[in-house]
Amino acid sequence: MKKSIFGLAFGVLALSGIQMTAQAEANLEEGKVAFDTCRGCHSSPGYSNAYPTFYVPKVGGQRAAYIASALQAYKEQKRPHGTMKANANGLTDKTIENIAAYLEASKASPSASPADGDADKGKELAQTCLGCHAEGPDAGPAIPRLAGQYGNYLVKAMKDYQSGKRNNALMQSMVKDLSDQDLTDLSAYFASLKGLVTAE
Repeated sequence: MKKSIFGLAFGVLALSGIQMTAQAEANLEEGKVAFDTCRGCHSSPGYSNAYPTFYVPKVGGQRAAYIASALQAYKEQKRPHGTMKANANGLTDKTIENIAAYLEASKASPSASPADGDADKGKELAQTCLGCHAEGPDAGPAIPRLAGQYGNYLVKAMKDYQSGKRNNALMQSMVKDLSDQDLTDLSAYFASLKGLVTAE
């Protein structure tokens, strides 16, 4: 089981390298223009999804390869959110690349990330997560930054891995035995860190 999980992780990193080479040629100005249709939700601090209720995630400063892979997953109907599926449906690969590069380059000021839970307990639980999700050069380009993300969005994402709505064997194995309180505490820890910002 461990071999298959690590094999999957290395495969993702190899694919990420290919994606990042392509994104070196991305057009940030075109990405900014293309992102205009996304600003109503992703550029409004504390804006909430209607149901289930969670803050629309911060995407400013997120890794470009991760943004691109997420948009492709929505476009291919592989991630569960009706509005995002509709918005991504008509995007070309080049437009996705441009949006992703623009968001990674975002330099907006950090803002508060509300979260329930105990951040100190979350820090203890997060030690197994930091092998991938810590900041620094060792983190793969397709692995999302979590620092500064809204707490209830992180809880929603982890529950989607637990339920199978998000299909990633590595993440599913990491969160499958965590309780609701564990998820809340973990999210509080990552939300307490400086990192992601509301997109400009």
